[in-house]
Amino acid sequence: MTYIADKTSLDGVLLLRPQVFEDPRGSFFESFNQNNFEETTGSSCHFVQDNHSFSHFNVLRGLHYQIERSQGKLIRVISGQIFDVCVNIQPEHPQFLQWFGVRLTATEKLQVWIPPGFAHGFLTLSESAEVLYKSTDYYSPSHDRCIAWNDPDIGVKWPTNKHPTLSQKDASAPTAKQAELPLTEKKFFIPDDY
Repeated sequence: MTYIADKTSLDGVLLLRPQVFEDPRGSFFESFNQNNFEETTGSSCHFVQDNHSFSHFNVLRGLHYQIERSQGKLIRVISGQIFDVCVNIQPEHPQFLQWFGVRLTATEKLQVWIPPGFAHGFLTLSESAEVLYKSTDYYSPSHDRCIAWNDPDIGVKWPTNKHPTLSQKDASAPTAKQAELPLTEKKFFIPDDY
């Protein structure tokens, strides 16, 4: 078995713990196995793009999503530590605008699976951090959108007392009430009986 999956407070969002083999030489684990991923998550998605992000301390990226070609993301940290956040942005879902956050570190090797229908962001907690994530659809600049990291209607409790370092796009992001959200006729969320 490659992963052990833990449910989170948001439907469909899972924490994946890879099986790590250690001996005096070091360690080894499968960071991704398509068959085991499908069995563990119940998702038959296909990943088409890998992204590699490097960020300095207190950099906050997010909350990002695409209004069409919504992306599922499998996220892990290979260096440093982040606080990873996802927000349900499906207006018809009972968990609309609810969020989940988790610390991801290179040493723990924990991964988070965020299915389509969520905005995503993270805050770098260490001096620097490198984040790898797989996406189920390609980046589409014309569909790229973001929601303000400090939207009071979402109320993410970011673990920092300092104002984070933001890109110009993220610093001027609208609130969820002002933002253009994904098309609602497509249902992304996991059914209750999952």
